[in-house]
Amino acid sequence: MPTPVKILAIEPVTHNVRRYTVEKPKGFTFEPGQATEVSLDLDDWREEKRPFTFTALAEWPDLEFTIKSYFDHDGVTARLGRLEPGANLLLRDVWGTITYKGPGTFIAGGAGVTPFIAILRRLAKDGKLAGNRLIFSNRREEDIILRDEFEAMQGLDRLFTLTDEKVPGLLNERIDAGFLKRHVKDFSGRFYVCGPDRMVKDLRRTLADLGAQTDSVTFEK
Repeated sequence: MPTPVKILAIEPVTHNVRRYTVEKPKGFTFEPGQATEVSLDLDDWREEKRPFTFTALAEWPDLEFTIKSYFDHDGVTARLGRLEPGANLLLRDVWGTITYKGPGTFIAGGAGVTPFIAILRRLAKDGKLAGNRLIFSNRREEDIILRDEFEAMQGLDRLFTLTDEKVPGLLNERIDAGFLKRHVKDFSGRFYVCGPDRMVKDLRRTLADLGAQTDSVTFEK
């Protein structure tokens, strides 16, 4: 049975991404990188389930989701983007395959960075970010989720790239084989990949072609 929880606060992160602080049910646990299926506690929407990653840490008093809303159609994220604090969401079982297995390169496309947020926050809090790198691709500078927070993480190597505009200090390149050859020196380490399905599929193949071991590439199944 889904568990109803109240939205406690909603804050903007970017022009189309919001941070939702949500009640945590008693005894609710999860690991950084895990997710749950969420639906809106509204008539005609309770069976419309969407997977969202927890971006809070497990010891925080409340849950947090960082969610991009797509307003080009009347779907779950568009409706969610119009909710106010006090509305209810429905949570289900915790699941997820992106878990931290050791230092490596995190490659994210757009909202695909969300499974990495809690992982990197956990490492930052524990002082264990050294040896980790975030390569983050977005269309435009305004789309970069939590840029200030990532830039403030001591020990995290960061590389931001944009595909649709040129901005001083940021790369203007797509993440493909050529990009990886230019910006990744060693393909023997771990890789964590999340983003649009096509991007993940292409990068899995490309990383393997460049020498990455299959069991060293973690992605959401």
